[in-house]
Amino acid sequence: MDQNNAFTDRDAEQVLAGICIPPCPAILTKLMREMRGDEPDFNKISQLISEDASLAAAMLRTVNSAFYGLRTQAVSVQQAMNLLGLRQVSQLITGVLLRAAFSNGSSERMDDYWESSSTIAQISAYLAGHFDGFNRDQAYTFALFRDCGMLAMMDSYDNYKPVLPGDSLPDSDDIIANEDKQHQMNHALVGSNLAKIWLLPEDTQLSILWHHDYITLLQGREKIPVAHARQIALALVAEWIFVKQTTGIESQDWRKSCVFVMEDLGTTAEELDTAMTQTMQDSGIF
Repeated sequence: MDQNNAFTDRDAEQVLAGICIPPCPAILTKLMREMRGDEPDFNKISQLISEDASLAAAMLRTVNSAFYGLRTQAVSVQQAMNLLGLRQVSQLITGVLLRAAFSNGSSERMDDYWESSSTIAQISAYLAGHFDGFNRDQAYTFALFRDCGMLAMMDSYDNYKPVLPGDSLPDSDDIIANEDKQHQMNHALVGSNLAKIWLLPEDTQLSILWHHDYITLLQGREKIPVAHARQIALALVAEWIFVKQTTGIESQDWRKSCVFVMEDLGTTAEELDTAMTQTMQDSGIF
């Protein structure tokens, strides 16, 4: 499917009709406006977060988790901001709000989604230090939001069954094509629009849009900027490691994408095996 044409030919209202995409939280709009100003006010940003008790508590739990590995535990929003910086705080808050936005639709399948996506995001952030040219926090945010359209489609369609990493499917199955056939919509398109509404950077929006289109990723370099393709490739390595370690098999997506991944990351199968070994030994994720 040519996702680029789908994205530009349909206006937002038509794309989102009937899809339960939560609006951008008011707190996120205020925070982004302040953070993206010429001179962000740390005190004002800290106050905005602190005024939302549940958000502040979730932020501190995340900051003090093993993922961030801080030597000193943050006891206040202000301290967390000083330890992490604006960029990391912005991405952390966005992820916390995403999970909160879909918490009412809790189910076993949604729990499985969060377990896989959050772990893959952590692996992706770790791998950002293994390969050149990546930002750890951007890698984490993209991997976390990559399949967020599935959340909206689970909320919108009673018969929607998301395909999660490690699911066993026939090699001929195409996730996006199947979703389009059954629902006249797919999670890549929905997720890209959610990212846009939620004020995520444009490169993240477009990477979400393209992340399953492996044919175009291999052949359509005039359509997909290198930075976007590499971001998608890194998350696919993270997914490969997650699936390999939790199921012992290689996912359908990996069989379709491994050539593209190795080309864009300039790596080999042997080097990827080394990256997986180092992730298992050093990341503390598993």
